[in-house]
Amino acid sequence: MKIGLYFGTFNPIHVGHMIIANHMAEFSDLEQVWMVVTPHNPHKQKSTLLDDYQRLHMVHLATEDYAKIKPSDVEFKLPQPSYTVNTLAHILEKFPQHEFALIMGEDNLNSLPKWKNSDYILAHHDIYVYPRISVTASELKNHPRVHMVAAPVVEISSTFIRESIRDKKNPAPLLPQKVWEYIDHNNFYKK
Repeated sequence: MKIGLYFGTFNPIHVGHMIIANHMAEFSDLEQVWMVVTPHNPHKQKSTLLDDYQRLHMVHLATEDYAKIKPSDVEFKLPQPSYTVNTLAHILEKFPQHEFALIMGEDNLNSLPKWKNSDYILAHHDIYVYPRISVTASELKNHPRVHMVAAPVVEISSTFIRESIRDKKNPAPLLPQKVWEYIDHNNFYKK
């Protein structure tokens, strides 16, 4: 089975993430998409980052009605900070029967050459890239392992959602309903 790995802090997961994940699962040759919840990055401020398991729970809530989209906590058990090349090695060891690809935005494709062992990643894994507004085309877009996917351009940010909640605005339409209910019930992001 060919599985696309879609990494993110998902703080919180929103409809933009789901639109991209579903598009990749339905309109590419990927058979499943795994939403890989990334634990805290030690180089980023943690004040607005919910607990790993709360974010994982929101991904479960968002994906439960989508047979081809699965939540994954695989990085929770790995040394921090998480490097994609290490996560890929761990997943391949755990699931040797599957083929794994990466899903990323065009902005991340531009920074890929700076990633740890990016040459190895490009040599061994397909990369499915969704468009972003105002991004300079990457030199890698013509690489044989890179697949530019004409997914909808969605410019919704988790930061905007958190700030909206803090400012007592209603961002509910930007979130899967069960995720919004969970956030609202638990008073997340209000401070």
